[in-house]
Amino acid sequence: MRVLGIDYGEKRTGIAMSDVSEIIASPLGSLTETNINNLIEKIHTIIIENNIEKVIIGKPLNMNGTSGSRVQKTIEFADKLKKVTNLEIELIDERLTTVTAANILNESNFNGSKKRKNVIDTLSAVIILQQYLNKEN
Repeated sequence: MRVLGIDYGEKRTGIAMSDVSEIIASPLGSLTETNINNLIEKIHTIIIENNIEKVIIGKPLNMNGTSGSRVQKTIEFADKLKKVTNLEIELIDERLTTVTAANILNESNFNGSKKRKNVIDTLSAVIILQQYLNKEN
């Protein structure tokens, strides 16, 4: 079964996908879309093209574990995506994934501000999905 990982953002959304054996998360890129309906349509196309059977979305909790306004927007996004795809969608804690992604890019001397933002979102989606896959396996 293939699983899709999503780092949802109101400007950019990172996308990752697992292999069929659900062991390795690989980057698919990031989508720059501010209209939620257009974003969902693009993700739905990715789901169909890649035979995705489950979706994991990062839940942006505050560092103390509480929910803020971003959590509510992510839940609304997940609900809309579920209505369109009819797939199982699971939200998982994504605290520190962006920091981890930035650290990885810093260690590899990856620069370039605009491209870096897209790569951080994609890498965050990979980290979110890989955390899920590691927990499940």
